[in-house]
Amino acid sequence: MKLTISGRQMELTQGIKENVEAKLSKLDKYVAPDTDVKVTVSARKGRQKIEVTITPKNGHVIRAEESQENLYPAIDLIVDKLKIQLRKYKGKMQKRNKENQSIRFDTAEINDIILEEDIEEYKEEPFEIKRRKKINVKPMSEEEAVLQMELVGHDFYIFKNDETDEIALVYKRKNGGYGIIEQEEF
Repeated sequence: MKLTISGRQMELTQGIKENVEAKLSKLDKYVAPDTDVKVTVSARKGRQKIEVTITPKNGHVIRAEESQENLYPAIDLIVDKLKIQLRKYKGKMQKRNKENQSIRFDTAEINDIILEEDIEEYKEEPFEIKRRKKINVKPMSEEEAVLQMELVGHDFYIFKNDETDEIALVYKRKNGGYGIIEQEEF
């Protein structure tokens, strides 16, 4: 995997970098060597936070974050979270694609070992859509979308950006403020 480690509001020591690399190397058997893995470590108000984003070349983005008073337990917890997500993702992709092309593995032996782990440790709950809703997407500014989201009392709001004429989603961030998700051009 191609690992990129960066620090936000803190300077990364060599010890932190080595620890992150060592712990995340446990995920090597789950991802292809050319997979991009971005790690961001930050410190704020006595809390240490680590965010990891895995971007496989032929699949969905896998992301996890963990915040603790001490960074090292947060690193351990995030590796555990990512293992669970990768096993879950691998199991779903194997069901959909019999050729096992979702997340590539180096040998068939490793593939069989991981599949056995998936069966033993992960029992998938049935996928069920509980509700379907149609909405009328109105053109508005980002500020109007935030106001509408607050008025309806939701954590997100879908709207048509009047500047770009594209569908977008505004959402409340856990640490305060708002975020916008827009469609990326391919």
